[in-house]
Amino acid sequence: MSTVREMLVELTGEPEFAESIGDDAELSASGIDSGDLVRLVLLIEQRTGAEVTTEDMDNLVTIKDYERFVAERGDASAAGSA
Repeated sequence: MSTVREMLVELTGEPEFAESIGDDAELSASGIDSGDLVRLVLLIEQRTGAEVTTEDMDNLVTIKDYERFVAERGDASAAGSA
């Protein structure tokens, strides 16, 4: 299970729900409310050390978008703190 899907399971408590969302599906149209999206962003910041800006949030729509962000920014943040 991907990092973002694991975070969704943590937020929703429903592994079946997180697994049922397609990589290209819009999270907001998949039953995730705005509060869960904010909590997802906070988890990403906490776990990766990467800051998620308002502009970033505008571009984070699908699981694929979130995964790409975590892969790119998470790696950069880890390298920057080493």
